[in-house]
Amino acid sequence: MRLAQFAGKKVAIWGLGREGRAVLELLRQRLPGLCLSVVNDTPLEPEARASLPEDGSVRLLSGPEAPDALPRFDVVIKSPGISRYRSEVRAARAQGVIFTSATQIWFAEHPEARTVCVTGTKGKSTTASLIAHLLAASGLTAELRGNIGRPLLDSAPVAAGAVWVIEISSYQAAELDVSPDVAVLLNLFPEHLDWHGDVETYYRDKLRLFAGQRRGMAVINRTDEVSARFTSVFTHPVWFNDPQGFHVARGFLCERRRRLLPVARILLPGAHNHSNVCAALTAVGCLGIDAATCVDAVASFRGLPHRLFVLGEKAGILWVDDSISTTPQSARAAVETFADRPLSILLGGYERNLPYEELGRFLASKPVETVITMPQNGPRIAETVREAKRRAGRRERPEVLEAESLTQAVELARQVTPAGGVVVLSPAAPSYGGFRDYRERGEAFARAAGFRVDTPGT
Repeated sequence: MRLAQFAGKKVAIWGLGREGRAVLELLRQRLPGLCLSVVNDTPLEPEARASLPEDGSVRLLSGPEAPDALPRFDVVIKSPGISRYRSEVRAARAQGVIFTSATQIWFAEHPEARTVCVTGTKGKSTTASLIAHLLAASGLTAELRGNIGRPLLDSAPVAAGAVWVIEISSYQAAELDVSPDVAVLLNLFPEHLDWHGDVETYYRDKLRLFAGQRRGMAVINRTDEVSARFTSVFTHPVWFNDPQGFHVARGFLCERRRRLLPVARILLPGAHNHSNVCAALTAVGCLGIDAATCVDAVASFRGLPHRLFVLGEKAGILWVDDSISTTPQSARAAVETFADRPLSILLGGYERNLPYEELGRFLASKPVETVITMPQNGPRIAETVREAKRRAGRRERPEVLEAESLTQAVELARQVTPAGGVVVLSPAAPSYGGFRDYRERGEAFARAAGFRVDTPGT
């Protein structure tokens, strides 16, 4: 639906986070007479409440019973974090309520925009940011939006002819019927099962970004086994991590047989980040940009906070913040990145009932010095690693310690990690409950390790 189609209808914004506030501002600007309500499952935070007009023109329904009112509306603009599979959504849809999202509205309002959409279980923010960086280095104007932070419907002015680089989460993809110029799929493995219900639904929802792609190109990871199961979904696939495209071979970033850059010059650590670089170069190539012009820009990109971000050294120990890690696979990637140094890894967070057995076997087979777990699912992870050690017949490494908090985990890591070693926070679980988000968790880790969070590395 375009905004003009909302006129005369009863419209609710469900969820008043950053994206919901952007929707509210836009609707009040464009359709000032609209019958508009805000529905929120919990009492509003002060920042969100301050965004409501004081004249009472926007009705607020908040609290656990508020979603029961959804059938009263013609249209509900739902925030991404609210699962489309909730019983309240099903009941309202059965009564004819139309559900949409800010992302879907933006695409309806901007049919001629040049768009690069980036999705995947891990690496989205880094890859989207790198694509925007490469576009800017090539003389184009890039607007970096979506799940990475700045809402698509933000009202700030945008330069004509900009290329929109949009990070798309699985929550956002599940609601979409769009056709971006370039759509990037980095990888697929189980995550967010509490929102999607099961792994196959998660994959199906993620791939909606490609199922509706009637034009443009799909940039796909040749080495990702799960993505390979869905080749029929991709209309115009272009492969990365492929000898016929961008890939890494013998220590070099290559385009086919052409060596572009030694991987030692890439500031993003780890093979998974080198894969993200290949994806980004493939995406900008789909826009007609010669990769040779981007080599210096690749080498100058430093990455994003909380994504294997090197804080610095203290007493000979390297401290690394990978707080964005919410899956066993991302924790494994962190271990592989620093496999040549004695490593202590901090694991644990919100319990989503993800399987950790494969991670346990991996940790029991690799030269990891210490596994330190934290609440709330830390005890389950610790027992999984111990069981893997028993099955492998390993009595020593990795030592498994259980902490009662992030602060205690950092102190334990400081005590057991030898000089020349690495301590990495890569929790393999979300931060819900203990921290507001992964950023707050990463900042707490940095402070506990002795770093200033405003200037990492000092």
